Amino acid sequence: MGGALPPALLCASLGLALAFAQGRLRWIALAGLLAVAVAVSLIDFAPGLRDAVFLACWLSTALTAASLHLPAAWRDRLAMPLALNAGAWTGAVVALAGAPLDLAKALPAALLALPGAWLVARNRGIVLKVVSSWLIAVALLAAALPIVSTPGYVPDHMD
Repeated sequence: MGGALPPALLCASLGLALAFAQGRLRWIALAGLLAVAVAVSLIDFAPGLRDAVFLACWLSTALTAASLHLPAAWRDRLAMPLALNAGAWTGAVVALAGAPLDLAKALPAALLALPGAWLVARNRGIVLKVVSSWLIAVALLAAALPIVSTPGYVPDHMD
């Protein structure tokens, strides 16, 4: 799995979550995402952490997307923690498995907060919740796949 797709989906789930946040808070959280992602991407991680970092990225994607289904009172409170968490795992995945340009590929997905906010303002937030449900499913499948043993390329009875 490449270094751009998992962080891009994490940033997309954050963008969907931030669509429900207040305007000023949305921009502050996006700035926090950017700052933390760039800082963490500069860290030299041990290669042995690769699987754990990918697992954390996928689980963060699922949890961030699930935050859209929380009561409205929680969404503004969670905007900054979710943004900082997304920045940390985005930067870590890029540092371990990607190229520096992968950060530039992944971070713009968080800008889904802008058209998402437009939908929320027009009482069409259900669209974002449907997309977030898809992201939850993809993230959980991607997190579980390395854990589940599969026959892989073992010859079957037909050979």
